[in-house]
Amino acid sequence: MPAPTRRRRWLTICAITATAGLVAIPASAAPGGHGGPFGVRALDRLAAQREHTVGAAPRLKPEDGDDGNEADEIAEGADQYAEARTAPGVVAPGAYGAAWRSLNDLKRTKGSWRHVTGLAYDSDDPRYRDIDSNSSGGSGEVTGRMAAMAADDDGYVYAGSAGGGVWRSRTGGGHWRSISDRLPSQSTGALAVDGAGRLWLGTGEANTNADAYLGSGVYVLSDPHHGAFSARSRVGGDELESTTVRQLRFGGGKVWAATSEGVWSHSTKNLRGHWKLEFAPNPDYLPGGSKATDAHAAYKNITNDIAVDPKNPSRVILAVGWRSGDDYNGFYTRTAGGWRRITSGFGELPTDAGNVGTVTFARSADGSRYYAIDQSPEQMATNPDSGLQGIYRAASPFGPWTRIADYKQLAADGSALTTAGYMPGVQAWYNQFLTVDPADPEHVYAGLEEVYETKDGGASWSTVGPYWNFNFPCWSIDPARQSGSCSQTTHSDQHGVAIGRYHGRSYVYVGNDGGAYRRPVRGSQDSSGHATDWASLNDGTIDTLQYYSVGVGKDPDHHGVAVTGGLQDNGQSILRSDDKVMGSDFGGDGGDTLTDPANGCNLAEEYVYLAVQVTQNCAVNDGSWMTDPAKATSYNVAPADNATGEARFIAPLAADLRNSATWIAGGRHIWVQDHGYAIRSGSEWRSVYDLGAGRTATAVAASGGKVYAAWCGPCNEDGFARGIAVGNADGTGWHDISLPATGADGTVPNRYLSGFAVDPKNAEHVFLTVNGFSRHWTEGPGAGAGHVFESTDGGTTWKDVSANLPDVPADSAVVTPNGGLVLATDLGVVHRAPGHSEWRRVGSLPAVAVLQLKLSPDGGTLYAATHGRGIQAIGVRDLG
Repeated sequence: MPAPTRRRRWLTICAITATAGLVAIPASAAPGGHGGPFGVRALDRLAAQREHTVGAAPRLKPEDGDDGNEADEIAEGADQYAEARTAPGVVAPGAYGAAWRSLNDLKRTKGSWRHVTGLAYDSDDPRYRDIDSNSSGGSGEVTGRMAAMAADDDGYVYAGSAGGGVWRSRTGGGHWRSISDRLPSQSTGALAVDGAGRLWLGTGEANTNADAYLGSGVYVLSDPHHGAFSARSRVGGDELESTTVRQLRFGGGKVWAATSEGVWSHSTKNLRGHWKLEFAPNPDYLPGGSKATDAHAAYKNITNDIAVDPKNPSRVILAVGWRSGDDYNGFYTRTAGGWRRITSGFGELPTDAGNVGTVTFARSADGSRYYAIDQSPEQMATNPDSGLQGIYRAASPFGPWTRIADYKQLAADGSALTTAGYMPGVQAWYNQFLTVDPADPEHVYAGLEEVYETKDGGASWSTVGPYWNFNFPCWSIDPARQSGSCSQTTHSDQHGVAIGRYHGRSYVYVGNDGGAYRRPVRGSQDSSGHATDWASLNDGTIDTLQYYSVGVGKDPDHHGVAVTGGLQDNGQSILRSDDKVMGSDFGGDGGDTLTDPANGCNLAEEYVYLAVQVTQNCAVNDGSWMTDPAKATSYNVAPADNATGEARFIAPLAADLRNSATWIAGGRHIWVQDHGYAIRSGSEWRSVYDLGAGRTATAVAASGGKVYAAWCGPCNEDGFARGIAVGNADGTGWHDISLPATGADGTVPNRYLSGFAVDPKNAEHVFLTVNGFSRHWTEGPGAGAGHVFESTDGGTTWKDVSANLPDVPADSAVVTPNGGLVLATDLGVVHRAPGHSEWRRVGSLPAVAVLQLKLSPDGGTLYAATHGRGIQAIGVRDLG
């Protein structure tokens, strides 16, 4: 059987937004930053690699000069997710915290949310081995991104998710329960078990990726085997609100926190009292400082890790710096005269600002060995292969350090990245973990895109968790041959690691973009050095899936409905009405989704940048397209803006409410096609309106042939502009709506326009949702006020109907059959009953972002795509 010719790569999306306060960090705005890790998106190459017709599926070809463009995609996605929540300016800390308090003060509707996706999600489901699937890659059961892991010697494991809170297992992994639902932030930055057995949580994911939220501080759980985090368990005051926490380290009776606003410390004995700011390289840029509203403020005090000398806890090394580089990047230590920068005596570990980026430390239990991973801003900007400077070891955190691995060495030791056109460390600013076996100071696990292991202090390495199994000699797409050949691997993109014991045996636990996995610390390997004993811990009791979209249609073969949705780095999920396991019919990232209400197996799925695929059988396939290309059952139908790079990372896609065969897609142009799910080529789209150079669609909607399109351009805070265009699907009547440029009171603000909800009974009646924060929080021209606006004349004029709605980013809305309005926000769902102006909170979801809402085919059930807690549903009648 030939090698696979077409696979979605897992290296995908990863801006800092906030829960309990927003400070965005888009890469392009940062000092020394780039639109992507290498300054170019190479979208022409991306499009060329992704285009295919049935019978012609070009292989990813790094030899053609693929310069790591999917790492660029991550940074591009980071820019755009942040732009939506920060433009036209800088958002002050505390915005999300205030919104969460206001949301909790709202009256509630009746009814409770039903968890739709609370079962195992098998990325290798053998039913879905069509040309665009990653099935048979070896990642097994997956869930949403895990940013941190912790474990103890009693079989307890703790998994901290990017947007779905902290989870506990009493059985060495699996049978999970959430223990952080009452916190105002569900974003995890760091987890650690201290010497007294307490569990410490630093909120705010610190991976500087597209959909990471800031946190509300540090919390401690004295009895983690039984208790749950609450607001009362917060350590200190509000000093660490609206930050990210990348690491928590202990020494000398203190806990040290490496945050996005400097290094802080607190007593581990008296948990009250304020946190102490130990070091901030640029304190004027901190909240309250003279430069706090500067557009670059979020980049100026980023710290990554702390190494504490256990023999003398007063001796500390700080790793400080922004991933894309700044003058202050480097290593710092404390002297009698204060903190000073280390400029020499470190050995092979660089100390110059250009080569110190994201850094992770680890030390052995006996204190005899220290290890470090260093990502280089200079290399990230100039080397298309990797941003990894190296992995290092030393006998003391003060050095001298010796390099024990670089990306070339790791690539030669069984890496699968080269088969995907990359090299280890291509995303070293996003993917990092490091830990030492407590029983052996020479035994180390390192995480980048893959998982690496050395048993001899770095003299030799094995890729125990390869990127995927495709292209290995053991791989086969045939389900009958797959079992017993290639071993299961982990999902790609590593973030968290811990070592603990269960039933007397030591295990290593890793967290990545696919959830949590484990293997024995001293596990088995095949002849290539790949582990043969990884086990997925994503058994369905833990659902932290990060949906961008949701689609619902009648199940054509069974009673009930088929529910699908697009996910961060976990493709497109498909759940049929009689399924016991959810499958994945498309790989990579999953963006927007269209589902035929009358037939849930008629699907259109966006990857990124309007790369749209369509299937009419749920993409069911046994892989027979490998030998007979005509047997592929999904088709690339991307409109032209995909190839030119003139669409947003997650670009808008919609079907006409009254005619599901008419689709609208938005990039620079507004595209229409009338073939519905029978479309087979991107050439079947026609451009009905050009928004103009530098503009790109942020939302589209249509009903009865009337089309609404929102746009931005420029889309960041530097000259941010937004607008609305309306016209007809046949190309007639198109024009821009006149909106006040500065977002005067009562008019549409000069912020990101995120969605339309058209009244199904009257196409001239439409609601507009607005992201970001009002001027109370946003320093920028025209931030205005309000998040929901109504038009009864086809978009010509708009009225603010936000009323008592909390000041929280609004993401999408739907009009219910009885004329009510339901709104998805970054902190949950609210509802306005027909004939009323007051908003009520829907159910009691944790503080999780809800990015899209859809109604069931009969209009009786509302489905919510949450970005951290899977897909949730509630009866429309229960809304009141």
